[in-house]
Amino acid sequence: MQRSLKLAGLTPLMDLTRGRPEIVIGLIDGPVAMGHPDLTGASFRNLSGKNGSCDQASSTSCLHGTYIAGILVAKRDSVAPAICPQCHILLRPIFAESAAGTDQMPNATPEELAGAITECVDAGARLLNLSVALSRPSARGGRRLEEALDYAASRGVIPVAAAGNQGTLGSSAITRHQWVIPVIAYDAQGRPLGYSNLGKSIGTRGLGAPGDNVASLGVNDRPLSLSGTSVAVPFVTGAIALLWSEFPAASPAQVKLAISQPQGPRRAALVPPLMNAWGSYEFLRRNFSS
Repeated sequence: MQRSLKLAGLTPLMDLTRGRPEIVIGLIDGPVAMGHPDLTGASFRNLSGKNGSCDQASSTSCLHGTYIAGILVAKRDSVAPAICPQCHILLRPIFAESAAGTDQMPNATPEELAGAITECVDAGARLLNLSVALSRPSARGGRRLEEALDYAASRGVIPVAAAGNQGTLGSSAITRHQWVIPVIAYDAQGRPLGYSNLGKSIGTRGLGAPGDNVASLGVNDRPLSLSGTSVAVPFVTGAIALLWSEFPAASPAQVKLAISQPQGPRRAALVPPLMNAWGSYEFLRRNFSS
């Protein structure tokens, strides 16, 4: 795990800060096993009328939600990366709890995701973690999702989204949006995983992050290791949260520029560069310190 954190430039940034509670991350995912001992002390808020806890601890949705939450806000001495343990999580479960299984990224319809995005923005999120795939796409659903992402952009809320694991070229209604940061998965040697979706919008606006056999929180006291673009997303979300914690006066546009700028000017490439979180910190320190 330390190798992955170092590879993405996170180690020195995590040594510097644990984040701040005023940095609110909208986690649009499955429910979370709130009683997990390595989440003790983490700051969660469930949206009104939504149950953020798991009803079926072994369900795919609970496993996924708990796993992603661990990457973001678990205790620093846990098996999870625990990038931003003092940040605040706004929990918006979107995946129905179903039979257990970890071989497929949970999915939601564009309409469901659009509604969840709007709710998180209205509730005060500054970042959105979208480790989610779309199901049953439609023209109407695509328009609703685009409107929701436009709304997030108008409020300065940064969505970070999985590029997908189908190994295809192209984009989705999420990744083609100009305000979204698409994320692909890299292995511990700094190579992009072959099944990550690629494309012009992903290559020119996206980032790569650790996503190969990453350990985080499971349920029933068992760690869980997963791979894929949904795994890589919270590394980028967490890095941005730490940067914003250190530079709270930075605008959303400045933070987005910082997270992409250390890799240099983008070319018309299909593969996005690996994130350099410490380079982003140095960029902000040079350009936006008061």
